[in-house]
Amino acid sequence: MRDNGVVNVGPEPLSFTDVIRVARGGAAVQLTQDAVAAIAAARQRVEELAESPVPHYGISTGFGALATRHIDPALRAQLQRSLVRSHAAGSGPEVETEVVRALMLLRLHTLATGHTGVRPTTAKALAGLISAGITPVVHEYGSLGCSGDLAPLAHVALTLMGEGVVRDKSGNVVPAAEALKQAGIEPVELAAKEGLALINGTDGMLGMLILAIDDLTRLLKTADIGAAMSVEALLGTDRVFAPELQALRPHPGQALAAANMVKILAGSGIMASHRDPAACTRVQDAYSLRCAPQVAGAARDTVAHAAQVASRELASAVDNPAVLDDGRVESNGNFHGAPLAYVLDFLAIVAADVASMAERRTDRFLDVARNHGLPAFLADDPGVDSGHMIAQYTQAAIVSEMKRLAVPASVDSIPSSAMQEDHVSMGWNAARKLRRSVDGLTRVLAIEILTAARAIDLRAPLDPAPATGAVVRLLRDSVPGPGTDRFLAPEIEAAVRLVADGSVVAAVEAVTGPLA
Repeated sequence: MRDNGVVNVGPEPLSFTDVIRVARGGAAVQLTQDAVAAIAAARQRVEELAESPVPHYGISTGFGALATRHIDPALRAQLQRSLVRSHAAGSGPEVETEVVRALMLLRLHTLATGHTGVRPTTAKALAGLISAGITPVVHEYGSLGCSGDLAPLAHVALTLMGEGVVRDKSGNVVPAAEALKQAGIEPVELAAKEGLALINGTDGMLGMLILAIDDLTRLLKTADIGAAMSVEALLGTDRVFAPELQALRPHPGQALAAANMVKILAGSGIMASHRDPAACTRVQDAYSLRCAPQVAGAARDTVAHAAQVASRELASAVDNPAVLDDGRVESNGNFHGAPLAYVLDFLAIVAADVASMAERRTDRFLDVARNHGLPAFLADDPGVDSGHMIAQYTQAAIVSEMKRLAVPASVDSIPSSAMQEDHVSMGWNAARKLRRSVDGLTRVLAIEILTAARAIDLRAPLDPAPATGAVVRLLRDSVPGPGTDRFLAPEIEAAVRLVADGSVVAAVEAVTGPLA
């Protein structure tokens, strides 16, 4: 993880870039003076209520279905410890470091708004964890996406207490107490309301949504590149992408995708070779070629909607109870993850459909009845060699899995906490499956681009467009051109890396300028 400077965390909303810098770039964080002042003011009100003989939820009572019990002041420190220990009940595979860092940052931001009532020292300790590169071990299962991401955030709170296990800056799994000591961070003895304030948020769902939007923004440009390469190498037409045709159906994403494809295909010798109607008798291309902007464009519009939801959540202070500006501390339902769960599910549908169309384009290359003069399966000696036959199988297997992942998690609800929490969002589950979908889309697009590049080479001596040629040259740095069958898995993984790290997009944009 690279060092990406320092992100200031104050009461104002964070940006997507802030989240990415901390989650993926390893940036440290620093609470602003405004944040510390807001935290201190809210804490004063919580301490006043803690001293009151009147029970106040989350301050001097139990939690959830146990909220009716008034807790004696002598037991309140134990109440906070017990809350965190019992809620740190995750199970299953370890969640990725970038996800945990994102949820830690987002929780810190909510603390910085001054609506949670924690002490400044507690917020500073959480900031210290992030800056020191200490990542609590959080598990796949445990959040229902309601009352916040309770179990994942509880594992973070447990670390602040000096308990549990973490990954240190080097990625080693060590006891939390050891990592805190090494970083010079004092374990926190949680005071009234602090345990609840640390775990009652939508931060895991939101973090994964922002990371997915970052990935999909890049991958949809990559989808346009793969589609353009396929149109070119399958001797399709670019006329259908003309702006005057796109304007007849004014969806903004569609226009952007079509404009990208026009840019990418500009100057193609392969395209020029069959523009003469006498040289090409086809009336129109298959939908997977002709309708690529309609699908990738709709995907863009969906990502834009998801980004709007994420922006609203970044401007939120999710906790229960919440400390209001006038000093009141009120119970609320803002922790319910439905707004995030819906768009997380929607994006999984988008990823599956874009991947499905890319797989269909790949399949066309392999069939002599549809690939317009290319060898069967793009093989060097069909029958002796299998070419890219099984690469398409791999795509098909991934797309099939992605279709299952597109089934919404947010339509499910399993009541919990003795029916007090009788409707939950399952937004964390939606986020987890979206991450798998994004990985699947990356791999499917990589295989399409790998296959299209081979087909472009087989169209020699015709020259590709400068932009698509740049992608072929990039691939050829690590993947040889057409020839007899080779061990194909490493070549697929090389293409996956070039798609995932943005190299494919960068190669095209070096020719075309920025893609939309």
